[in-house]
Amino acid sequence: MVLRICDLKRPIGIKKRSKRLGRGIGSGRGKTSGKGHKGALSRTGRGGLLPGFEGGQMTLIRRVPKRGFTNIFKKEWNIVNLGVLEKNPRISDGDTVDTKSLCQAGILSKTKFPLKVLSKGTLKKALTIKAVAFSVSAKKAIEAAGGKWEIVKE
Repeated sequence: MVLRICDLKRPIGIKKRSKRLGRGIGSGRGKTSGKGHKGALSRTGRGGLLPGFEGGQMTLIRRVPKRGFTNIFKKEWNIVNLGVLEKNPRISDGDTVDTKSLCQAGILSKTKFPLKVLSKGTLKKALTIKAVAFSVSAKKAIEAAGGKWEIVKE
């Protein structure tokens, strides 16, 4: 059998009839139209039923004490310690290390934050490290290992 456009039909049950409200007591949805008597749920617009509304009781978000402060101007960093660079087998002596190479080495997962190098651990590889910020002790440790550090813009 060949399927033709004139043979196409709507799937059964695709068109659902709307509830006919307020059409007499025999319909089962007469008088109050299935909304009960009085109260917010019976009104048009369902007044007062915003997310978190608890029937006039003080809402949870207002009952819980507020503490602390969130700085919306906080700067997020990708932080890497020198010991991590030493232990990683994908970073060899004489390599240039920046955010992209650290992502490829599996040390960082995101490149959107600026890179900051800290001095926790020891570094014996002579690396050229490009980052936005360095700690003073990290700079000394990189130079002591025979490497170089460069500050780059974000």
